[in-house]
Amino acid sequence: MADEGAAPPPAAAHAASSELSAQVVRLTRQVAALRAHLTNRARHGVEWSAYVVLFHLVKAGAMRSSALAEMVCSDPSTISRQTASLVEHGLVERRPDPDDGRAVQLAATDAGRALFDQMRAERDGLIASVLVDWDPADVATLAHLLDRFTTDLERHRPRLLKTLDSLETA
Repeated sequence: MADEGAAPPPAAAHAASSELSAQVVRLTRQVAALRAHLTNRARHGVEWSAYVVLFHLVKAGAMRSSALAEMVCSDPSTISRQTASLVEHGLVERRPDPDDGRAVQLAATDAGRALFDQMRAERDGLIASVLVDWDPADVATLAHLLDRFTTDLERHRPRLLKTLDSLETA
């Protein structure tokens, strides 16, 4: 969304943004369908959504549940439920926060990291099977542009949420 007072985007830029928006919707639908399938076949007794928590703990390292909730754009009660399941299955552990002994950090266990590696390899294999006919340079370009788009989306998220909230109250 353009800043207030800014000139409207040129027609070509608007058309490109509109096409991108349509493709993001298509992509989101496909990902949601795959995620629904994965959710229905929970592995290792852990619901699929809890794996997002595990992935972030492996990638970012130990952290408090409040920081984890913010990182995965979730509420603390959901994080608490998901981490309890991961702890129960030995994939995550609670440990004292080195900065504040009264607080607790969550950290992936060796078993959690091993499962992460296994699931990442499976995911990468599935994506590779979709891209088998693609030129490697095109795959690299797509990865770069998706990273750039996602980074900008994360950066603009607070403003976008305010805009959406104002639309709901209007």
